[in-house]
Amino acid sequence: MSNALLIIDTQFDFCHPDGALFVPGADQDVQRMAHLIEQHPQQIDHIVVTLDTHHVLDIAHPMFWHDASGNHPAPFTPISGADVDNGRWVPRFEAEKARQYIHALEAGGQFQHLIWPEHCLLGSRGAALHDTLLTALRSWTHARDRDYVAVQKGLYPLTEHFGIFQAQIPDPAVPETQLNTALIAELNRFDTVYLMGEAKSHCVANSLKQLLDFAPELVAKLIIVTDCTSDVTGLGYLADPIYAEARTRQVRFLTSDAVFS
Repeated sequence: MSNALLIIDTQFDFCHPDGALFVPGADQDVQRMAHLIEQHPQQIDHIVVTLDTHHVLDIAHPMFWHDASGNHPAPFTPISGADVDNGRWVPRFEAEKARQYIHALEAGGQFQHLIWPEHCLLGSRGAALHDTLLTALRSWTHARDRDYVAVQKGLYPLTEHFGIFQAQIPDPAVPETQLNTALIAELNRFDTVYLMGEAKSHCVANSLKQLLDFAPELVAKLIIVTDCTSDVTGLGYLADPIYAEARTRQVRFLTSDAVFS
């Protein structure tokens, strides 16, 4: 049996208490991830890590927007289609594309647009893998003579990119926002794919949802590692329908100590 790990956004900004968008519990999640890798290198055949990576001028960052007085929205401010239409919040760049995006996101029904603190900025410490995970990955690479694979997402500033496989609203003119069929095919080479990382409520959940929607052949291979992922505070309910659907589709859920027991 061949095994792959898909580790979502286990980066400094999410997993360290000093990070710009620390997810409570993520510091302990990363310890369990690292322990899993360090204790079972011969049973892990492939590792994909994802890297949420943004520009400062991103549609989900404060500087992208202003109100009539020139003020930027505070982090965790929701912006609705009505807010854009009535001028409550005005995009400073690509105004029509931004307006269309907010309405398309709302029409999808899963998320209202939310402003985040500036996080995982391109080239910053916050965008780097957590040191504890990186140490474990290097140890695994030395043990197995194969490298982990790192996949960036989020660099296109006019859409959120929670799930690793596709942006929330793909732009047909921007290839990196469209469905990553190569990554799906890569993971499909393995008998089991273990999904973990941050945050359970957002990027892990949306990666899972994209697999449920676009890669049915992978669903039977999926296992969610439940103690290696945590919610953004107060927002776990957003992903409850996704995990409920996964259970009805027979996706398995295990704790890290049961993965290779």
